[in-house]
Amino acid sequence: MADLSDDPRPVRRGEELDADRLRAYLQAQLPQEGAGTELVIEQFPGGHSNLTYLVRWGGSDYVLRRPPFGSQVKSAHDMGREYRVLSHLAPVYDKAPRPVLWCTDLEVIGAEFYLMERVRGVILRKEPPAGTTIDAALARRLSEVIVDTLAELHAVDYEAAGLGDFGKPSGYVERQVTGWSKRYTGSQTDAIPAVDEVATWLTTHLPPEHPGTLIHNDLKFDNVVLDPEDLTRVRGILDWEMSTLGDPLMDLGTTLCYWVDASDPPLMHQIRFGPTHLPGMMNRAELAARYGEKSGRDVSNIVFYYVFGLFKTAVVAQQIYYRFHQGLTKDPRFATMIIGVRALAEKARISIERGSL
Repeated sequence: MADLSDDPRPVRRGEELDADRLRAYLQAQLPQEGAGTELVIEQFPGGHSNLTYLVRWGGSDYVLRRPPFGSQVKSAHDMGREYRVLSHLAPVYDKAPRPVLWCTDLEVIGAEFYLMERVRGVILRKEPPAGTTIDAALARRLSEVIVDTLAELHAVDYEAAGLGDFGKPSGYVERQVTGWSKRYTGSQTDAIPAVDEVATWLTTHLPPEHPGTLIHNDLKFDNVVLDPEDLTRVRGILDWEMSTLGDPLMDLGTTLCYWVDASDPPLMHQIRFGPTHLPGMMNRAELAARYGEKSGRDVSNIVFYYVFGLFKTAVVAQQIYYRFHQGLTKDPRFATMIIGVRALAEKARISIERGSL
């Protein structure tokens, strides 16, 4: 069964892996599967942070994840952390891909990396894949699937999964606001007053703490693999690089910040991460209400978490743009990231002003 919307492509220039060294490493680590076979390396086109490759070896397809070239933010690209959470989750949570191996030897491809199983299926990006029709009824169900999956993840017993020390829930929100503000300062290239205004507002409007759960921190349509035979069934969740233990409403705020309503300004639609604008899709307020119903959590202060999600995403875009601005990557997708920073910051400022999603 082929991936309907996320087929791998030739590796982008400047992001090639050392095939000879990788082949030798895999021969040593997976000899029973790779003896005498050809190594094929391709790259998945999506994603803007950690790089994702398809590795065909020994009759099996694997996904290789490594940090981006030129990144200076080591804590955001911790391969060991990603490998660890999947190692503990995969046995108890069927939407976590199974990790295969983790390599700390920088001599192999120049960075730490890990291999995991390939989860095949449909990944919905900005527009539905060719030949896929999403009517209003299906759009409604897809909305429910996303928010229900988030609530389901937050209900996982992380202590029983061996992840009790995976993060520090106490003080999580304050640390996040402070930390992302510092990250913005460290990667700033342009003067954008709205970013500074939003950062100040977040600092002065910290909400009461909530009991921590396992959180993904990047759950959106293009990080969810759907069953081609039933698009309302989730086969896997991808990109666990920012997962930790923390306030689950921060996770909800991040998902909401990716959710562009049909009524949002045109610029927001340009940076959409999924087909959230289609007729039948729930809007952000409806998503938040459903999460509250499913999880039993109070979502009355959801504007704070939504604004933080927008702010964090703006900082991520700024970090990516900084790498391009400094010449650390040639990926042409990154050239316009600064426009996204401005749009997200302005959306956050307006949400604060109106007190709504």
